[in-house]
Amino acid sequence: MASRPTISKAVIPAAGLGTRFLPATKATPKEMLPVVDKPAIQYVVEEAVSAGLDDVLMITGRNKRPLEDHFDRNYELESALQKKGDAGRLAKVQESSDLATMHYVRQGDPKGLGHAVLCAAPHVGREPFAVLLGDDLIDPRDPLLQRMIEVQERHGGSVIALMEVAPEQIHLYGCAAVEATADGDVVRITGLVEKPDPADAPSHYAVIGRYVLAPQIFDVLRRTEPGRGGEIQLTDALQQLADDEKLGGPVHGVVFQGRRYDTGDRGDYLRAIVRLACEREDLGPEFRTWLRGYVGQELADGES
Repeated sequence: MASRPTISKAVIPAAGLGTRFLPATKATPKEMLPVVDKPAIQYVVEEAVSAGLDDVLMITGRNKRPLEDHFDRNYELESALQKKGDAGRLAKVQESSDLATMHYVRQGDPKGLGHAVLCAAPHVGREPFAVLLGDDLIDPRDPLLQRMIEVQERHGGSVIALMEVAPEQIHLYGCAAVEATADGDVVRITGLVEKPDPADAPSHYAVIGRYVLAPQIFDVLRRTEPGRGGEIQLTDALQQLADDEKLGGPVHGVVFQGRRYDTGDRGDYLRAIVRLACEREDLGPEFRTWLRGYVGQELADGES
């Protein structure tokens, strides 16, 4: 039996307008908003690289040029840091440009996540590939993507990351109907619903922003009609694969129970910064001391 292709390519859709963060995103891509001292998008590329995916295609749109600039060399800045003898900051500047082989393609019209993924077809070809959404940051100590790649290499088809959420939150996500498998963290996907009403949700398993997809997804996406919101939904295409394995193999889910930081919501974005700052060796001790004092004073003021 022929071996399955080794996964080497990652696709990162980054064409969204970031309207929830206006006015900050009026001229700055939301993916470039800092999470402590790195833009959110760098965490995502680092995750792909740590999973062995060093060929990264970013799906961009208008006003997204800063994304390309961030992962490119900045010779003027590097020269200035070299002259100052600032080796530490020079290494940080060079780190982003040395991470991966970066490619870019524009999504001309904002027709949804499914359409954004379809824009990657010429680059990906007929190989399985990963899709990482920039709003979800996965802690590097919890190697979700590596586990998904393992499941895809074993079973073929496509693999979706799932996380159990509270019933009242399921309307914010795609939701999966599942069947258990012999592996405790792996389920078989039997159905998918995009942002269902809690009463209609088939489970509490929410789809989060990591996918490992069979290349047949492109064939299905080309035939997928616009769905919720008038957009081409990736969820609808994956539903077709789950309904008929002959189209591109089974669809499995990996249930993630690790640390995830949601930067797509303003409140969660702030919480992500606090959590990551607290865990930094260089910032954490002093920041935690300040935070304890601040929270303690707030509580005292609230009781007075």
